[in-house]
Amino acid sequence: MFKQCPAIMKRELFYMWRDKGLRNILLIGPLLGLFLFMGIYSHPRIDHITTAVVDLDQSEASRQVIAELRNTQDLEIACYPENFKQLEELVKRGEVMVGVVIPENYAKNIALQRQTRVAVVIDGANITYATNAASAVLTVTRNLGAQVGVKTLIARGIQPNQAKEAYQSIEFREEAWFNPTLNYAYFLVLALVLNIWQQCCMLASCMNIVGENGVRSWLQIKASGLSAFKLFCSKSIVHISVFMLLVLPVYYLAFVIFKLPLNCGIITFLLFTLIFAVSLHSLGTLISSFSSNAVDASRFGMVIALPSFVISGFTWPIAAMPQWFQPLAWVLPQTWFFQGINYFVLKNPGWEMMNRYFLVLGMMAVLCYSLSALFTHCFQARFR
Repeated sequence: MFKQCPAIMKRELFYMWRDKGLRNILLIGPLLGLFLFMGIYSHPRIDHITTAVVDLDQSEASRQVIAELRNTQDLEIACYPENFKQLEELVKRGEVMVGVVIPENYAKNIALQRQTRVAVVIDGANITYATNAASAVLTVTRNLGAQVGVKTLIARGIQPNQAKEAYQSIEFREEAWFNPTLNYAYFLVLALVLNIWQQCCMLASCMNIVGENGVRSWLQIKASGLSAFKLFCSKSIVHISVFMLLVLPVYYLAFVIFKLPLNCGIITFLLFTLIFAVSLHSLGTLISSFSSNAVDASRFGMVIALPSFVISGFTWPIAAMPQWFQPLAWVLPQTWFFQGINYFVLKNPGWEMMNRYFLVLGMMAVLCYSLSALFTHCFQARFR
């Protein structure tokens, strides 16, 4: 029954290899992305954020604030502007990301136990810098606040040890789980590379049916007595096999050479990648089945593949998206894949939770392949 399948698979593999543009995209794209992103995110965290300090008080107390700022690794004092206007110009030109303005009478207000405000300006044009800078400044302000509070209690006659215990009776200790060092590479690199991979796979799968949608092609298929099922089943096996072969060196480099974390078994992760590859290919096949030509199929595929990473909730939580949009995000297989990657790579919550990811991706594949078969059947009926 399937004697013709090896010949069809060989034919499809030849066509994929003959297409130089597609071949280079599939072979080079994911690997190039891996080296690029590993280079970009090789430093585990953002530190030494350029900071400017405007000291309008010039007192021992203000110098203590500057010392605390120097002691944090995340901030690096680059200059000391004389006034707020100079600080504003430095931030506008991007020469500093953080500005700290210590007001006049800072030491006097502290001594008199008055509330005093130290202005902290953070360049919000770069969200990544701004988030890290805000966290670093918060740490410094906590330390300074604790020191001033303890000194105030001591001034009121309380013993130093008692003052410290009274002011710091509750200690909040932060602890990051699953990515303790908050390493950007652990969180982003693999997902960004697999995003390139899925776009390349989508581009290839969108050619599955539309490549045969010519009168000459269908007449040849009809004359050979080959069923459409065997034809596209054989073609799909080749595509999915190529997709998996292309991702293997990416995984080897990511987990073995670059030591990115993988908290589940490699077999489980490969099976998850396989079910996603099948689901993604089914979506591309569906697009291919109703597209009028290869150009349109590629356009439809890229319209879905390009924004799917952002829609997936990996970089911006789905819960923070508009409520009407949230159900739409879960329609795409990419959403289930990238959400699952985060669980598998960093957490591995177990099969009881993750089996629904396999199930949904499998159901998506069945649905898309079924619709593709229906559209293809209608198209093929024209040549009977």
